Amino acid sequence: MTTDRPDPSRTVAGHPGSSRAAGGAGDPGRAARPGPPGGAAFTVGLIVNPVAGIGGPAGLKGSDGAGVQLEALARGASPRAGERAALAVRALLARRPDTRIVTVAGPMGEDSVRAAGGVPELVRQAPGDPSSPRDTTAAVEAMRDVDLLLFAGGDGTARDVLDGSPSCPVLGVPAGVKVYSGCFAVSPATAGTTAAEFGRDAGRAGSTGSPGSTGGTGSTLAAEVVDLDEDAYRRGRVSPLLYGTLRVPAARARLSGRKVGSSAAAPGSAEAIAREVAARMRPGVRYVLGPGATTMAVGRLLGLATTLLGVDVVQDGELVAADVTERRLLGLVDGHETCAVLSVIGGQGFVLGRGNQQIGPAVLKKIMASGGLLVLATQQKLAGLGGRPLLADTGDPEADALVAGHVSVITGHRESAVYRIRPATEEFPA
Repeated sequence: MTTDRPDPSRTVAGHPGSSRAAGGAGDPGRAARPGPPGGAAFTVGLIVNPVAGIGGPAGLKGSDGAGVQLEALARGASPRAGERAALAVRALLARRPDTRIVTVAGPMGEDSVRAAGGVPELVRQAPGDPSSPRDTTAAVEAMRDVDLLLFAGGDGTARDVLDGSPSCPVLGVPAGVKVYSGCFAVSPATAGTTAAEFGRDAGRAGSTGSPGSTGGTGSTLAAEVVDLDEDAYRRGRVSPLLYGTLRVPAARARLSGRKVGSSAAAPGSAEAIAREVAARMRPGVRYVLGPGATTMAVGRLLGLATTLLGVDVVQDGELVAADVTERRLLGLVDGHETCAVLSVIGGQGFVLGRGNQQIGPAVLKKIMASGGLLVLATQQKLAGLGGRPLLADTGDPEADALVAGHVSVITGHRESAVYRIRPATEEFPA
């Protein structure tokens, strides 16, 4: 992809990492910092990983590495991180139109700000084409003066931001395949809303909060940065590692939270759920099995070689297709009564949009017009949500709205619980 070069008339000088030597406020090369009378404008930095999440719809379980990104493009996937960043910026500017947004040229931020109707100010950084983790780290270092740093990507991007040692609070705009870390908002729009309200609170308090602060205006909390070895992940070995913490706005209800595994589930829980799913399967209906150990137990019970981390299609006790891409899945569900069998991400509550991007908006619309959803979760996993709703975040509000309401969650053999599911784009309490 082509990266535009900065226009000096729109470039912010005076940021560490810019092309000029560091200088004070009186440096004639330093751009004026506009703001309302009596104080400086709230300033947000924006960094976009343009290829984040591209491997999800392609069934590649991640997007790390140039080879994976090229394969994703060959399989028909298209970059979506820029669109999701624009949603966050649009929500931010709708609430704080005076916000000053500092970003990187081209797809690393500028394009998203312009798409959202904003006017970006660019740091003097020329990212590679395509951009690299080092470009993300350099961008963090170039944005030392901002009040809050938004970044769009996944867990790998969060690691790159952490490596840049940000000097201000940060907030992730979820755009990756996995998003296990706790430093992300539940949706792009929620990230923008949270940033705007954090800016108001920080302005009233006179600062962005002290490190480790957990309450009060402009306050922050520590959120974990967790990532997986994607090569091992593709081989079915899930072993998340903790890399550190980042300060984020203290709005727990709006943060996705760190993913929690199913190790605490009672022995036999997955098998009991699988028995109930198999009992509900009807002749002639296609069942789309999402990723996860619980859905894989369904395939195992049927005697089928389904995948742990992929999306598979079964019908009448036979495996129709394994580890499909979004493009192939769309063809497989077209003209067939289809039901999606999806597990809940522990600790977060996501049912759609995290790790199963193959079930994209077009696929979901066809499924909801025919067979609908079968949602699976152990009783322990539901209890761990603490009453928070299940979430859908396909990137298409119309598709997400189709699943909104209440759903029967299978928790065991002949056991179920009625639970609320809502689009992640809906407003969340502070």
